[in-house]
Amino acid sequence: MSTNPRPPLITRPDKTVPVTVLARTTAPPADAFEIIAPIDLATVFHPVFPFPGVTEVRNQTESWDHPGPSRTPTFDDGYQATERLTEYVAGQGFAYELTEFTNVLGRLAAGVRGEWSFLPDGDGCLIRWTYEFKPLRGRRLILAGPFRPLWRRYMQRALDRMVDVVEAR
Repeated sequence: MSTNPRPPLITRPDKTVPVTVLARTTAPPADAFEIIAPIDLATVFHPVFPFPGVTEVRNQTESWDHPGPSRTPTFDDGYQATERLTEYVAGQGFAYELTEFTNVLGRLAAGVRGEWSFLPDGDGCLIRWTYEFKPLRGRRLILAGPFRPLWRRYMQRALDRMVDVVEAR
């Protein structure tokens, strides 16, 4: 994947907490990618206890189709984060970093690297989405323990909604 010239949030020696979800769609990888990469976050990130939904995205600097642009997802609890697109390979995958959380995540993680892959799967596509948390010092056990299964459920519900959007087109 093409990379942004900024130094990456996560590097090889970092001890991260990854969370991965998968889903299949009957759409080919390029079609699923074209729908999901620019998707309106508020339509698919609904609240799933204990996590808030996304209400809007503000301050998008450029189109979401190349490394470099940033935006500010705002959550229904009033908190927000900064999201920056770091990698983008049309039809195959993209990656981004989330930092500057104003909610509890800001006290647990220095940031998150999100990565999407759209892989051929028979006549359709297997979508793999990974969130890789970079814990703050002393917070890894919280993220790897009670937080991880709750976050996996949140991600899976959002991914399932995205697949519903893909299948509807």
